[in-house]
Amino acid sequence: MSPQVSSVRIALFTVVTMIAFAGNSVLCRMALKHTTIDAATFTSIRLVSGAVVLGLIVRFARAGRTGAGNWWSALALFAYAAGFSLAYVSLSAATGALLLFGSVQATMIGRGLWMGERLARLQWLGLVLALAGLVGLMLPGLSAPPLFGAALMLVAGFAWGVYSLRGKGAGDPTLVTAGNFWRAAVLALVLSGLMRDSLNWDVDGVAYAIASGALTSGLGYVIWYSVLPALKATQAATLQLSVPVLATLGGVAFLGEVVTMQFVFASIAALGGIALGIWGKSASAA
Repeated sequence: MSPQVSSVRIALFTVVTMIAFAGNSVLCRMALKHTTIDAATFTSIRLVSGAVVLGLIVRFARAGRTGAGNWWSALALFAYAAGFSLAYVSLSAATGALLLFGSVQATMIGRGLWMGERLARLQWLGLVLALAGLVGLMLPGLSAPPLFGAALMLVAGFAWGVYSLRGKGAGDPTLVTAGNFWRAAVLALVLSGLMRDSLNWDVDGVAYAIASGALTSGLGYVIWYSVLPALKATQAATLQLSVPVLATLGGVAFLGEVVTMQFVFASIAALGGIALGIWGKSASAA
């Protein structure tokens, strides 16, 4: 494969992955807003369908790969998926994606500080700006998100940050993700069993959950892991800034959501701050 074709392939797969990640927010919100499916059932179907797709991919993958999931990582994955679904009962796709992404990045930075990592001035500026953006989003007003839903999404972001940190160096990402997905699916089914008296579903809701699990989660992660080795760490982190933006566009296009000025200013501050943190870390390392 020529370098030019390889570059086009990487760019195409990267774009597809970012759309898939943003699609998780849109699909979940569409299911919980426009169908009768409940959050627990959506979570269970999402994780089970993701586990099935990843299991099939692993089954036909090349030999020689090593790696497996574990129950602690699966618990973090389950906490993310459950908090994500429960939060989207009340949050818009755009607000949920921004809160999730901000919480993930805050978890990553917080862990670095806990381990004794020193931040450069540009990173501190970015951190303060990002936190100011998230606080600005939560300020009381007509467009402020429900507090309980926002808190759930922040917890989901924290759980995803923990899951990501635990996955570093654990082995082949696809194998590890597949192992964690089936374990998380078991936990989700247990939750659904405990909530069996309040479970609801319909055909459309199940279809959205399967699409979220099999396509935008399972296949999305596999494609992302296939292009990640070709990207610099700074590139990968910067590209993920597009996910909340794409989720916002999806919410406007498919859910008729209205973007307020409070959200716009909060997004600029939060995403701009995260970008400063990423670039500041890169400059400091150089």
